Amino acid sequence: MNLLILGGTTEASELARALAGDARVRATMSLAGRTQRPVPQPLPTRIGGFGGVEGLTAYLIERRIDVLVDATHPFAARITANAVAAARRAGTSLIVLLRPEWTPTVGDRWTHVDDMAEAATALGPVPRRVFLTVGQKDLLPFRAAPHHQYVLRSVDPPPPDVVPPYAEFIAARGPFVEAEERRLLIERGIEVIVTKNSGGRATEAKLVAARNIGLPVVMVRRPPAPKVPTMEGVADVLTSLHAALPRGE
Repeated sequence: MNLLILGGTTEASELARALAGDARVRATMSLAGRTQRPVPQPLPTRIGGFGGVEGLTAYLIERRIDVLVDATHPFAARITANAVAAARRAGTSLIVLLRPEWTPTVGDRWTHVDDMAEAATALGPVPRRVFLTVGQKDLLPFRAAPHHQYVLRSVDPPPPDVVPPYAEFIAARGPFVEAEERRLLIERGIEVIVTKNSGGRATEAKLVAARNIGLPVVMVRRPPAPKVPTMEGVADVLTSLHAALPRGE
């Protein structure tokens, strides 16, 4: 089976590890190239875009890809839309791995917003210490709210032209644990967290820490889910793939 994984997530790496030793699968991991130091993968890896739907369609046909697995970030809506369209054009089977959303529980103080501009507005007119964990490409709207003090965290340093004034940057890669997240929030004097509803275990600890110390969270809703069947976990994807593989001796 020829398999192409659109990756960049914890789940994509987990899937790659599970498939790496299976001689029945010839799999390739594709990464968008937005991270300077991506996590090493146990599969052959390509870096960079395909050139939209047309480019991805051509790749699927030329490489005779049997199954395309979209295991990208829940907010990578354009990539997922391209994957759906390209798989249909190429006649390639498609699996979309979409991890479940986070949902508030007792003790959570969440304000739901639809986008980053609304998140910046939701911080209000009074200056606050903000823990901003939304990704580099989503920082620009917060420059319109320069009266807040921001603590940013991402894998790579963001470009200076998108960073709010006087922001502090922390370079880190998940998974994170609750005790360390709670210590960071307290030591930095954080008063509110802004994050995207990415779901997953790798970055959930900050929400648990916020709940335990009573901090509010501005939560950016996900874009609409693709209008195709989705799977919630790596185990489901593996079950589907194994069902399609030839049986061993």
